[in-house]
Amino acid sequence: MKRLVLVSLLLASAMASAVVVRHDVSDSAYLVAETELPALVDLPHEGHGVLIAPQWVLTAAHSTQWHPITEVMLNGSCLKVEQVFVHPGYKQLPEGLAERDPEGAIDFLAGLDDIALIKLAEPVSGVSPVDLYGEQAEIGTTVVLFGKGATGNGKSGQIAGSNRTQLRRAENVISAVEERALIYTFDSGPGARPLEGMLGNGDSGGPVLLDNSGRWELVGLARGRLSTSPPGFYGQQSHQVRVSYYLPWIRATMGGTGS
Repeated sequence: MKRLVLVSLLLASAMASAVVVRHDVSDSAYLVAETELPALVDLPHEGHGVLIAPQWVLTAAHSTQWHPITEVMLNGSCLKVEQVFVHPGYKQLPEGLAERDPEGAIDFLAGLDDIALIKLAEPVSGVSPVDLYGEQAEIGTTVVLFGKGATGNGKSGQIAGSNRTQLRRAENVISAVEERALIYTFDSGPGARPLEGMLGNGDSGGPVLLDNSGRWELVGLARGRLSTSPPGFYGQQSHQVRVSYYLPWIRATMGGTGS
């Protein structure tokens, strides 16, 4: 039990993508209808994915490890899964590392290829897949975050409780880029976006989107914070899976040439 608690703190949101909001803006301003993003996929119990092709869903690798992924929900329909492809660079945290060396565990998690593809048993019709962002100019861009998990606000932190609630939408700005990750900070005050927010517990694998002239492009996937501090407070940084780095693996796997 101790190890599970510590690991969840290391990830801070081991299942991430719920939206934590500003304390000085009504929560109702963040709530959106399910139809706002039809391509959003619900994994069993917790976790999200994004439809990126008629038969393919992109998600975070760790969100496929909690429960068997035999079916998913998309736009109100239950869809059978044919196969889950986890990136070969994803590994489980070594037994005992979190207790012996918390900082080492954080470094280990930061270096993982935390991404997976889910192949559906049948192609989807009636829902448009989200385009993948194909450049590497993410820094400074405003992104939109979607999630249904636990919420809270930046002043009080994330609320403990259900990790699947109502769909919320928030904004943030990519402030730093690493090889595998996009980073944003949960700001407050004059520098914050009007609907500033961050992803929290409940929906890892959810989308980080760029609005390109009215068309969504997927730039990142919700992964979580790499920290031992409680989640959901102003000033915290969040590390998201950088989709552009993984385009070769995504295309090879979907094309049948990935390992």
